[in-house]
Amino acid sequence: MQVKVFDTTTELDSYAAGLFAAALKAKPDSTLGLATGSTPIGIYEKMIELYEQGELSFKYATTFNLDEYVGLSPDHEQSYARFMNRHLFAHVDLPAGRSHLPSGTAANLEAECAGYDRMLEEQSVDIQLLGLGHNGHIGFNEPDRALQGGTHIVELEQATREANARFFDSLDEVPTQAITMGVGSILKADAILLVVKGADKAGIVKQALQGPITTEVPASLLQTHKNVTVLVDREAGRLL
Repeated sequence: MQVKVFDTTTELDSYAAGLFAAALKAKPDSTLGLATGSTPIGIYEKMIELYEQGELSFKYATTFNLDEYVGLSPDHEQSYARFMNRHLFAHVDLPAGRSHLPSGTAANLEAECAGYDRMLEEQSVDIQLLGLGHNGHIGFNEPDRALQGGTHIVELEQATREANARFFDSLDEVPTQAITMGVGSILKADAILLVVKGADKAGIVKQALQGPITTEVPASLLQTHKNVTVLVDREAGRLL
C-alpha cells in the first residue's frame, strides 16, 4: 500500500486525475470504477480540464459506478446517475451506453444485483476510485459482522444518512437503502485508488490503514489488496 500526503486538495485532485489519464493513455479501453460524493468532485473537474486540453479521452473506456440509492430514478436530482452526468459524463467523450450504474428503481432488485455482478465478471475493473465514510464504509458497504462480496442491497446506517443529508432538503428525504458493489467485487480491481480529505476523516483513515483488518471497518480490508494507492490531504493524514 502506497500512501501519499498532499498539502492542498487541489494538488491531490490533480494527481488523482493524472493517474486516470495515464491509465487511459496506456490502455485506452480501460474499465474504470468510479465513485460519488463530495470527495471525487474535484478529481472529476481536473479530468474534464485534461479532456479539454486533449490530455485525456474516454472514447474507448467503460465505467462502473459503485452504488446508487434505492428508490431514486436516474433523473432524480440526488441520484448518483444524475451526479455522474453533472460532474463528469456530460463533459467528456465517454460513449453513451458505456457507463454503468446499478438501478435503484429496478422492479427486481435482487435480479439487478445479479446482473451487475455478471457485467463486472465479464469486464473486470482496471482502476477503482474510492472515498471513505466516517464509519469506514467503502461504496455503501457498512460496518457489520460479515460483509457481502457481490452487489447487494444495504440498509444505510443513521450516521451515513445524516452525513448525506446535506445534499437533500431534509434527513427524511435521504433513502434508507442503497444498492452497492460488494467489497469482494471492489477487491477484484487490478488497482485501487482511495482518496480521503478533511480533518474529520483522520481517525478513520488511521483505523483503515493501520488498524486490524475487520469487517467492522470495511475499508481495512483494502490492506489485503496488492495494489492500493491512498491519497490524503494533510488534515486527513495527520494521524498517520
